Amino acid sequence: GNIMVDFKAIRAQFPILDQEIHGHPLVYLDSAATSQKPNAVIDAEANFYRTINAGVHRGAHELAARSTMAFEEARAKVAKLVGANAAEGEEEVVVTGGATAGLNLLATAFGNASLGRGGEAAKRFALKPGDEIVVSRAEHHSVLLPFQELSYRTGATFKWIDLTEDGRVRTDNLDEVITERTKVVAVTHVGNATGAITNIAPIIKRAHEVGSIFILDACQSVPHLKVDFHALDVDFAAWSAHKMYGPTGVGFLYGKRDLLEALPPANFGGSMVELAYMDHEAQYMAPPARFEAGTQPVAQVVAAGVAAEWMMNIGLENIEAHEKTIAAELLKLGDVDGIRILGPRENVDRIGTVAFDVAGVHPHDVGQFIDAQGIAIRVGHHCAQPVHRHFGLYASNRASSGVYNSVEDAQALVEAAKGIRKFFGVE
Repeated sequence: GNIMVDFKAIRAQFPILDQEIHGHPLVYLDSAATSQKPNAVIDAEANFYRTINAGVHRGAHELAARSTMAFEEARAKVAKLVGANAAEGEEEVVVTGGATAGLNLLATAFGNASLGRGGEAAKRFALKPGDEIVVSRAEHHSVLLPFQELSYRTGATFKWIDLTEDGRVRTDNLDEVITERTKVVAVTHVGNATGAITNIAPIIKRAHEVGSIFILDACQSVPHLKVDFHALDVDFAAWSAHKMYGPTGVGFLYGKRDLLEALPPANFGGSMVELAYMDHEAQYMAPPARFEAGTQPVAQVVAAGVAAEWMMNIGLENIEAHEKTIAAELLKLGDVDGIRILGPRENVDRIGTVAFDVAGVHPHDVGQFIDAQGIAIRVGHHCAQPVHRHFGLYASNRASSGVYNSVEDAQALVEAAKGIRKFFGVE
């Protein structure tokens, strides 16, 4: 990759970072929750409203045409970012309200297929008692809960792949967990609590061996790694714009074209129906429109396209290399007395997301102590309670990096962490 990237100049593109918190310069280490936005993205959203705001795919007036064009161009940029380039009319990226909405869309659509909706083509998504749904113990609740609910609704058995001691998704017993009865496998690409990059290749291979659908939660990989859904051979993948330097309120669902064509809709309303009648069944549009009922968050999608382009201009290899340097510094938290890292200790096959536990101090107290020094980290269970139970905890602290972080940011956190136990009198 090109090592001439000036990350100091990149940081300067984020207006929110230019402020003081409690009298200290802001150090933002909570990108796994939401990333900050560069001016290019903020301006793109505002300029859309100033210049071409109109409904897309409806209306023949000029603004509607321009708006539709901007919307579809943004979809193509996002598709390119994740290696899902498609011929026109063969789009494989669906706009959703976020990764959570995308995962729920799938679980709902599979449930609809299980009721016989979508006809013959949709039978491959149908579940019944005796079938199995497999996730991992590392899942965010947005994967865990929709598919657990789907198992309750259909009577399918809910199973999971367990974790190694340091929180990685195991791949040594896949033949036992993923069986001939498995119909759906849904796994995270990168653990949102542990930062561990899942070794997904053998999981995808095993899922396809038994004829299962494989779904990837790519929320924590798309912003940090170069991902290529075609090369990975995933069937579906969900991720959100707000973690990839884009706006809130929007996300994307990738699906192989033939699968999207067979999938019944999950949400119903305007712009997803070809023909609607009072007295017989509606005829739904081809994907992606079939899954995009209602008025789209067009300004946000356009800005997400700008975010995707902005990331590609920096180069995903460069982002990855930069964040690896930050991760190395954050991992020094593990050298501080009384601090335990939850997740891989080595800077290998992981991203710059480091969760930690401070012996004898509640995570909320840790968070307040750190925040008082102008440093933003996440406290709580990070919507991943089963992972915390795996480590014998209910909550933790989590530092997570982004393209705008510096080595100094990470060092500031490690320095602050050295004073925690003394301050709370538990040394």
